[in-house]
Amino acid sequence: MNTANMLRLVALAAIWGGSFLFMRIAAPVLGPAVLIEYRLALAAVFLALVGWVLHLRGRGAPLNVRRHWKHYLILGLFNSALPFLLFAFAARTLSASVLAVLNATAPMWGALVGAVWARQTITGRSALGLLLGTAGVALLVGFDHVAERPGAGLAVVATLIAAFSYSIASQYTKSAAASKNGVAPFANAHGSMWASALLVLPLVAFFPAPGEPTVGIMGAVLALGVACSGVAYIIYFKLIADVGATSALTVTFLSPVFGILWGALFLHETIGWHTIVGSAIVLIGTALVTGFKPAWRRVATSSAMK
Repeated sequence: MNTANMLRLVALAAIWGGSFLFMRIAAPVLGPAVLIEYRLALAAVFLALVGWVLHLRGRGAPLNVRRHWKHYLILGLFNSALPFLLFAFAARTLSASVLAVLNATAPMWGALVGAVWARQTITGRSALGLLLGTAGVALLVGFDHVAERPGAGLAVVATLIAAFSYSIASQYTKSAAASKNGVAPFANAHGSMWASALLVLPLVAFFPAPGEPTVGIMGAVLALGVACSGVAYIIYFKLIADVGATSALTVTFLSPVFGILWGALFLHETIGWHTIVGSAIVLIGTALVTGFKPAWRRVATSSAMK
């Protein structure tokens, strides 16, 4: 991975780590439904503008809505609408740092979904990773003061279901890509955002904003929609094209670091020993489940084989 792609990776981790900060700021005022509808609509419009520019340059990725509308709805439900709503719900109670670390359990859920969906074997390494990840989550949440807040247990469950939803979306995307009707990555992002916005829209009438937004709240909403969804997708797909999906997934290990950092800097959240140890255990478990090896390990292995 060259310097430019390394900078993109760090920038992506910082942006996605910041999404939990912005949700923690805006969710208590706007509520999950209104906040996420703003986020999805802004992301969809931003990606539409990007798609228009790409089209002018002859690099467009047509949506083909008539052909792929069901695909966009399924992907939008599990990759955006449902997890975003659940994270926003949990953000009213949990800290940004806890949200960021719990989100890192998505690859572990992916191993379980893959075992059921694609009949993939769970190896001893993966099983150990799942156990460590579970222990890390228990340590992180059990010793954190947010666990004492009313509704904290339900918020933790909602966050873990959100991470589980991401794993379903990932497995579905792999299955769709393997078929003859595969959709281009940018079209997946663009089309699923519009589909997600349509899915969440009816909820706004039933769950209006509980408070009046300020300029700061709307700034957080704008950052969530444009930066954490629109711009982040562009960086992510660029990384996949340049270094491959496996290397791009290392953002999973960096995002919690930034989530904890932003929470401490801007929301004055406490970083206790349980935060560091629990986060480390979760990330080690994730590494075992995904088969991730640091770059120096890969280099050492290649050298030994020569």
